[in-house]
Amino acid sequence: MPKLKTLLTGLGMGESPRWHDGRLWFSDMVTQQVGTVDLAGNGEVVTTVQAGPMGLGWLPDGTMLVVSSRDGRLLRCAPDGSLSTQADMSSLSPYPFSDLVMDGRGNAYITNIGFDFAEGFGGDGLPGTAVMVTAQGQSRQVADGMGFPNGLVVTPDNSTLILAESYTNRLTAFDIAEDGSLANRRVWAQLGEGVPDGLTLDAENAVWYADVPNQRCVRVQEGGAVLQTIDVDRGCFACVLGGPDNTTLFIVAAQWLGPESMSGKEKTGQVLAIEVDVPGVGSP
Repeated sequence: MPKLKTLLTGLGMGESPRWHDGRLWFSDMVTQQVGTVDLAGNGEVVTTVQAGPMGLGWLPDGTMLVVSSRDGRLLRCAPDGSLSTQADMSSLSPYPFSDLVMDGRGNAYITNIGFDFAEGFGGDGLPGTAVMVTAQGQSRQVADGMGFPNGLVVTPDNSTLILAESYTNRLTAFDIAEDGSLANRRVWAQLGEGVPDGLTLDAENAVWYADVPNQRCVRVQEGGAVLQTIDVDRGCFACVLGGPDNTTLFIVAAQWLGPESMSGKEKTGQVLAIEVDVPGVGSP
């Protein structure tokens, strides 16, 4: 069994790892930075997002997009790190926006938790939503009624979106229509005590999900059967398959003690890497 390798330490709380252009890209909600790290462990800060960076993705023309979580904007990042607004989603929800996945048409799908995270979830229904932003910057809500929607993946044929619902312990799937709408909602996997956060998809149609409270990443097939588990000594916030052969599982992990972990006092965040057998496919 391959061993975990630590690529980078000293992060606040890493999120949304993405393998792109020979490097791992990630957001850090505590330091408010978007950064990269290569396979030799060399890190670099790309840009700073004052309202908290979250999901990352790239338009077909290579422009990077980053979710500005607390003010509800989707930002374009130029090569020099300067930022401009791709879409203002604040009219769709006053609450924090979270992860992002791109489909093959240039559409971005972004999750919204539907409550004030700092104040905690009051248990009033399932308020989470998902928003779609087109490559031209038009935004609209495409799903609702979810329990803390979080990480997302899109299958290689752009036909299916799979989304983590952290508070209902499940992965939920949707069919993607030609216009980007989501339909035929269904439970893809019920996870028992699993608490899914960031996701990545592999060539055997299995999903890896990161799990913060259980401090692990888990590979599951449709229906929920567990295929593999990687235990870590801290909460796993997200994972992605990448590397030269797409067989490196990158994990962003940190100690989690609740919302106070966002204070920035402790920099326990790490980027970890481990080799797996089945390569990643689809997006991210």
